[in-house]
Amino acid sequence: MHIEENHTPGALVIAVSGRIDSTTAGDLEAVLPARVQAEDATVLDLADVSYVSSAGLRVLLKGAKTAKATGHRLTLAGLAPSVQEVFDISGFSGIFHIVPDVASALAAPG
Repeated sequence: MHIEENHTPGALVIAVSGRIDSTTAGDLEAVLPARVQAEDATVLDLADVSYVSSAGLRVLLKGAKTAKATGHRLTLAGLAPSVQEVFDISGFSGIFHIVPDVASALAAPG
């Protein structure tokens, strides 16, 4: 897994590529909650993520809880169909604000 951060007008974009599983979830956990807490708006670009395991879902849920607790916004963008299916089956689609791509996330009102 690779993580890249980019500050844009209005939000921090965190682009993740590869797999978010038990081997790599710790790397995302080291970044996501702290960034979500520090930034008013964070977009997690998952367009290049091919797989999310239960360990990955746990880290994403931790990020969502941090955002809610701090009054900040976390948006997920660009989920591949296989990843979207995991979110739908697990019920996580109802927890997160999910948009088709980063541009949509950045255009969404705060």
